[in-house]
Amino acid sequence: MATVTMTVNGKSVSGDVEGRTLLVQFLRENLKLTGTHVGCDTSQCGACVVHVDGAAVKACTMLAVEADGTTVATIEGQQAEDGTLSTVQKAFQDYHGLQCGFCTPGMVMSATALLKENPKPTEAEIRHYLEGNICRCTGYHNIVKAILAASGQEVPAIAAE
Repeated sequence: MATVTMTVNGKSVSGDVEGRTLLVQFLRENLKLTGTHVGCDTSQCGACVVHVDGAAVKACTMLAVEADGTTVATIEGQQAEDGTLSTVQKAFQDYHGLQCGFCTPGMVMSATALLKENPKPTEAEIRHYLEGNICRCTGYHNIVKAILAASGQEVPAIAAE
């Protein structure tokens, strides 16, 4: 067993974990932050994306002990300072960038990271950035529209591919 300490959504947290405990397990099981989803167990779906020291990371690919001393942001910490939805969350709501909602936390976290790196991405850049996130419901069109809207850009009609 090892003790890990990190800042999660602005709060210092600690817990005892086995060396094999994944960050996603620590967040969900130890901290009860269940917005970070486990979708595939093979790091292909992106449902578990969180930010570790500002970088988008699939929490199923990182051990909790590797996150010791880091700052972690999860979907639960994405609201605006006044407690309302963040710009990205609101855009996902406004442009119906979700259906069943399972992939949504990972999509929002990835979109937030993209907009931090590239505040005005093109449709092609958005689609490329989201290649590590799988959605089985939406066809991605409304997700792309939501990210364009969150970036403050005009949202064109996006044709089905």
